[in-house]
Amino acid sequence: MTHRPQPVARPFWTPGVLVMLALMIAAGATLVVRYTYGLSAVTNLNNHYPWGIWIGLDVASGVALAAGGFTTAFLAHILGRHYYEAVTRPALLTAALGYTFVALAVFFDIGRSWAIWKVVIHQNHTSALFEVAMCVMTYVTVLWIEFIPVLAEKLGGKIKLLAFLDRILDKTMWVFIILGVVLSCMHQSSLGTLMVIAPTKTSPLWATPLQPLLFLTSAFAVGYPMVVVETTIATSSLKLESEMNVLTPLSRITILLLGVYLFLKVGDLVWRGAYATLLDGSAQSGSFLVEVGLGVLLPWVMLLFPAVRRSRRLLFTAALLIVSGVMLNRFNVFVVSFKAPYATSAYYPAIGEILVTAGSVATIFFLYRLFVTWFPVLSAQRQEVSR
Repeated sequence: MTHRPQPVARPFWTPGVLVMLALMIAAGATLVVRYTYGLSAVTNLNNHYPWGIWIGLDVASGVALAAGGFTTAFLAHILGRHYYEAVTRPALLTAALGYTFVALAVFFDIGRSWAIWKVVIHQNHTSALFEVAMCVMTYVTVLWIEFIPVLAEKLGGKIKLLAFLDRILDKTMWVFIILGVVLSCMHQSSLGTLMVIAPTKTSPLWATPLQPLLFLTSAFAVGYPMVVVETTIATSSLKLESEMNVLTPLSRITILLLGVYLFLKVGDLVWRGAYATLLDGSAQSGSFLVEVGLGVLLPWVMLLFPAVRRSRRLLFTAALLIVSGVMLNRFNVFVVSFKAPYATSAYYPAIGEILVTAGSVATIFFLYRLFVTWFPVLSAQRQEVSR
C-alpha cells in the first residue's frame, strides 16, 4: 500500500482550537504565579507529598502514552511492516510532543527549576532517576531528529539546512530508529524502578520488585491502542476517511501484548499474596480494581471478538479503556499508593495543578493540529461528501 501524507486542508481556527487556546492561557497565568511565588502558591505539595499530578499524570502517564512512537517505529521500520506507515508519522508527532511536555512538566514541578542542568554534570550512575533523565533528554532529541524529513518535505526548498539534514538522514535514519527503541525500553522500565525503592511507603497492591517489567510491558500494551485513539480522534474531528484497514490489524497485536501484561499483573499479585488486600474497602483497593478490571481485563476480552476489532466505535472504546487504564496505573503507583508516614491529611490536587495539566494537554492538541495543518503528517484522505 502506498501512503501519501499531506497537510490537512481544513480551517485552523475552530471553536475547539479556541477552547484549547483558553486553557493554554489559564495554564500560562498559573505558571506565572508558580514562578513568582513558588510551588505552594498553586499546588498542594508539601514535605509529606513531594509530588502530585504533575508527576503522576503529566510525566509518568505522558511517558507511557507516547509509547506509540517507538512501537510503531519498531513495527514499520525495524520489522519492515511498511503497511503500517500510514500511522507512523502521526504516532511520531504525538511522541515528540508528548515527551517534550514531559520534560517541561518536570521543569514545572521541581522547586529549583534553574538547577535542572546539574543532573547532566553531577551524574549519579546508581540512580534510576538519573537513567530516566538522561534517556528522556536523549530520546526527545532523537524524536525530533526523526521528524526532520517531515519538516524538510514542506520547508526543504526554503531552509537549506533542513534539506541538507534530510539528505544525511536518508542514509542514517536507521541508527536513530534503533536508538529510539532502545532508549524507550530503558526509561520505560526505569520509571517503574523509582517507587521500588520505597516499599514501606506504598500500598502492597503496587509495591512489587516487578514494577520495572510491569511498566515496560504496559508501555508495549498501550502503544498501539494510543495510535487507535489518536488516529480516530484526528480522522473524526478533521472529517477524514477512517483508517480501520490499518487499525484493525494493530488491535490483533494488542491482544497479545495486553494479555502478557495482564498475566504478569495478576501473577505478581498472587505470587506476593497481595490479593488479600483487594477487598478491604480502601481507596487503594477500589482504584486497583478499576485499573485492572476496566483498564485491562474488559478491553482485552472485547478485543478477542472480531466484530469489536472491525467496528470503529467499539475498537475506539476498547483502546480508550486501555489508555485510561495505563494512565490510572501510573497515577496509582505515584500518587494513590503512596502513603506518607507522618502526613496529617491526604493529598488532593489544587486548582493550579489541574489548570497546568489541562493547559499542557491542550497545548499538545493545539500543536498537533498546527503540525497536521501545515506539514505532511496524516495519510487519510478527505471524506467524500454524498449529494
